[in-house]
Amino acid sequence: MEQKKIKYIALVIALTSQLSNAQQKDNIYKKGWIDFNKNGTMDVYENPKAPLEKRVQNLISQMNVDEKTCQMATLYGYKRVLKDSLPTPNWKNEIWKDGIANIDEQLNGVGLLASNGRNAVVSKNLIYPFSNHALAINKTQRWFIEETRLGIPVDFTNEGIHGLNHTKATPLPAPIGIGSTWNKDLVLKAGQIAGREAKALGYTNVYAPILDLSRDPRWGRVLETYGEDPFLVGALGTQMVKGIQSQGVASTLKHYAIYSMPKGGRDGNARTDPHINPRELHEIHLYPFKKVIQDAQPMGVMSSYNDWNGEPVTASHYFLTQLLRWEYGFKGYVVSDSEAVEFIYTKHQIAPTYQDGVRQVVEAGLNVRTHFTPPKDYILPLRNLVNEGKLSIKLIDERVAEVLRVKFRLGLFDTPYVENPKAADAIVGADKNKDFVLDIQKQSLVLLKNEGNLLPLDKTKIKKVLVTGPLAAEENYMVSRYGPQELKNTTVLDGIKEYLGKDVAVDYAKGCDAVDANFPESELINFPLAAKEQSDIDQAVLLAKQNDIIIVALGEDEKTTGESKSRTGLGLPGRQQQLLEALYATGKPVVLVLINGQPLTINWAQKFVPSILEAWFPSHLGGKAIAETLFGDYNPGGKLTVTFPKSMGQIELNFPYKLGSHNTQGNEGPNGFGKTSVNGALYPFGFGLSYTTFGYSDLTITPTKLNSQAEINVSVNVTNTGKRAGDEVVQLYISDKIASVVTYDSVLRGFERVTLQPGETKTIHFTLHPSDLMLLDKNMKWTVEPGDFEIKIGASSEDIKLKEVITIVP
Repeated sequence: MEQKKIKYIALVIALTSQLSNAQQKDNIYKKGWIDFNKNGTMDVYENPKAPLEKRVQNLISQMNVDEKTCQMATLYGYKRVLKDSLPTPNWKNEIWKDGIANIDEQLNGVGLLASNGRNAVVSKNLIYPFSNHALAINKTQRWFIEETRLGIPVDFTNEGIHGLNHTKATPLPAPIGIGSTWNKDLVLKAGQIAGREAKALGYTNVYAPILDLSRDPRWGRVLETYGEDPFLVGALGTQMVKGIQSQGVASTLKHYAIYSMPKGGRDGNARTDPHINPRELHEIHLYPFKKVIQDAQPMGVMSSYNDWNGEPVTASHYFLTQLLRWEYGFKGYVVSDSEAVEFIYTKHQIAPTYQDGVRQVVEAGLNVRTHFTPPKDYILPLRNLVNEGKLSIKLIDERVAEVLRVKFRLGLFDTPYVENPKAADAIVGADKNKDFVLDIQKQSLVLLKNEGNLLPLDKTKIKKVLVTGPLAAEENYMVSRYGPQELKNTTVLDGIKEYLGKDVAVDYAKGCDAVDANFPESELINFPLAAKEQSDIDQAVLLAKQNDIIIVALGEDEKTTGESKSRTGLGLPGRQQQLLEALYATGKPVVLVLINGQPLTINWAQKFVPSILEAWFPSHLGGKAIAETLFGDYNPGGKLTVTFPKSMGQIELNFPYKLGSHNTQGNEGPNGFGKTSVNGALYPFGFGLSYTTFGYSDLTITPTKLNSQAEINVSVNVTNTGKRAGDEVVQLYISDKIASVVTYDSVLRGFERVTLQPGETKTIHFTLHPSDLMLLDKNMKWTVEPGDFEIKIGASSEDIKLKEVITIVP
C-alpha cells in the first residue's frame, strides 16, 4: 500500500509540474504583447509600440554569445538537415536550443522523404493539406518562442523563382519565360500570389527573384533568369519584389553578384572566374541589384559563391558592405548561397583554415550562413573566433542586429504565428489561380517564324495531325527543384488532344529521345544512327505521310539544361536534327515547338521550317497554352529577352553591346577584307512575331533640349494594322551619340506591353529620368554628360520604327 501511495504522489507531482509548465508557457501571451523572455515584464523588445531600433538594441543587450551566433546560421528543413518534422524533446540538446536565424524549406515537399515508416506519413500530411503545414510551422515557431530563453522567432525561408516552392502551390513558367512576357503588371501579380501563398503556409521569406543576367547562353541556369538585359531584369525584378513583400513576407534577391558569368559558361564544379571588367560590372551586372534594392527595398540578399577580380564575393567587404549597404542602401540581411562560406577555404583557397574563412565572411558583411550541413558547423567556429579574440563581439552584434531588424519588420515579434491556419486551404494552390497560370504561360510564348502565315492552324480544315518529338509527351521540364511539385501536368500532346477533341484525329510518335546514347560526346562526333534510332525516325516519318500537319516538339528537357548542366553545344541534342529533317522531307507542313532553357542554334530550322514557336520551359498548363496558341485562340505576343546566336563561335553575342563589337567583316580598304565568319544574330534581343501587324506613328518628345537633371516625356502611337487582336511590346532604346568613354550601341530604357483590337490605336507614354542617361565617366563616376542622345522606339533592338535626337545642354 505504501509503495502504491508513493507512486501516486509522484504521478500527481509530475502532472502538476507539466500543468504548471504549460500554464507558464500560456502566460507569456499577454494582451497586445508576448513575454518572450518569460520574466513577467514588458521589455522594450517585446513592446510593439517601441521604435524598431530600440527594440533591436534592447534584445541584443540581453543576448549571450551562444544566442547571438545562433542568429547567424540557417537550419535546413526536414530530411535535408533537420531529422524531425516537428519539435522533439531532444531539441533541447541541439545547438538551436539557443535559437536559429532561419529554417529553410521546412516541409515544403522537396527533397527525399522517408520511403516507409511512420515519419513518411506524418511528414506528407504536414506538407498537404495546406492547413496542416501552417499548423506545423506554428508548432515549430512555438517551440522557439516558448522553449528558448529569449524566445526569438524563426524566419521560415523557401525558394520561389518558379512560384512558391511547395507541393501543389501555384506554379510559374521558368523565369526566362516570365521575362519573355515583358509584362510588369503580370509579374507584380505573380509576386503577390507567391507572397500570399507563403504567408498562408507560414513561410516568412521567399528566395526570389533571380537578378543574374544570361550573358552567356552556354550557362545552364539561363532558364532561371529573366534575360540578358539589365534594365529589363531590373524592371521585372522590382515588380516581383514589390508583389512578394506586399503580402507581409520578405523577398531575398539571388545571386549577388556576377554569378551567371563563370569562365567559359562552365557551371557545375566550376562556377568561378568571371571575366568582367569594372565598367561592365557596374553598368551591366550590378545594375539590376542596385535598381531593385533602391526601388523595392527587398529584405534579403543571397551572396554568391563565385569570385570577381580574385576576391570571393561572400568574403568581400567591397561587395557585401561598401556597395550593398553603403552605396545601394540595402537594409536587410545577407544569407550565403549553399557552400559559399566553405568555398573560401576549399575552392578559392584564400583562407588557411575553414575557421579563418568564417572570420573573413563575417568581417565582409555576411549575416547568415546556409549549407546542407548542420548549423553547428558554422556556429561553433564563430564562437571559437570570439573566444580567441579573433572576431569582435561588436561586429557580431552588428551582424545579428541586421537579422533581427528584418524579423521585427516582418512582425515576427508581434504576430509570430499563422493567425488562421485553416485559411491556407482556401488561399493556396494552382487550382485557385488557374486563369492566371494559363495567362502568364500564354504571354511567355514567342513566335519566331511564321512563313506563309501557316499559323494559326484552322482545325476545321485539318483531318489528321501528327504530334511527334521527344518533348511532345514529356513533362519533366515542367517540374522545377525551385517550384511546386505534384501537379497534374498537361504535355504538348495532351494539350493538342484535349483542344481538338473528337473533331481531328491525333497521331503520336516519339521519333527519338531527347539525347542519344553518346550525348554529350555526340555534340563533338557524328556517331552513326543505331538500328533502334533509325526505326523510331522511320516510324514518325511513316505516320507523318498519313497526316495533314506535323507538330514536332524539340529542344531540351530537365536533364539537358539547368543548374550544374551547362552545355558545350547549343544545337538540338541527340538525334533531334535528323528527325526534324526527315519530317520536313515528307513535304508536309511542319510546325516546330521549342521546349528549351537557353538559346539554341537552330539555323536549319529557321531556314526551312515554316513556323517556329518558342515555349521555353512551361509550367503545368504549358500544353494547353501551346495548343490554344497554335490553333489561334490566343495570339502570341512575347518577345525574346536573350539573343539567339547562329553559332557557338559568336559567343559572346548579347545585348546591350559596346559600339562596334557586333560589326561584320570589312569588304574593302587598306587592311584587306575577309569572308570567314557568319555574322549577326539568329534572333535579336526583343524579337517576337504576331499573327497580326502593328504600325508606329507620331513620336513626340518633350523637351528636346534640356538640362541634365530634367525629365523627358516620350509618347508614341501604336496601331493594330491587321485583322486579329494582339499584343505588341513597345520598346524604347537610347543611344549616346558622343561620350567621354566608349558606350553601348544602345540601351533599353523603357517597354510596355499593350493589347490592341484590329484597327485600334493606343498612345504609349514613357518618362525618362536622369539616371536613364547616365554613364560611368573616366573617373568611374555616374554622370549625365552633355551632348546628343538618340531616342528610338521599336519592336525589337534591331527593328527600330521611329527615332529622334535630343540634346543635353552643358
